[in-house]
Amino acid sequence: MALQWIILTYVVAAEAAIALLLTVPAPKLLKKRFVSLISFILQPCLFVVPFASFQLLDLYWKNEHRLMCTSEICTAAERDRYERSIYKAQGNMILCVAACFLYWSIYRICKFYNEIQSLEEVEKRYKDE
Repeated sequence: MALQWIILTYVVAAEAAIALLLTVPAPKLLKKRFVSLISFILQPCLFVVPFASFQLLDLYWKNEHRLMCTSEICTAAERDRYERSIYKAQGNMILCVAACFLYWSIYRICKFYNEIQSLEEVEKRYKDE
């Protein structure tokens, strides 16, 4: 199970780096090629959304079927273990949401950039006429 979270962590880190590179000012030609490369890669990388969604469902199921340790019969070690599992699940939930949000952000940034390029081309054609 830990391998899934490591993979998702690396994916989120890569998405964050890509989002940062897309938003950093760059020369027009370099930016255009980088956006086209990322747009080309986005479709195969769509697996991130169902993967993160499945992980969220898994977290929800585990949360609903988790043994509660809130009574006074629980030992301190059991209570600490329960609290750590809750904190770990919350962190993993944030990771899943971040993966979906970053994918959507990258998609929208690329789409906006492509729309701006097409509008600039239309403007250039009108100026030439």
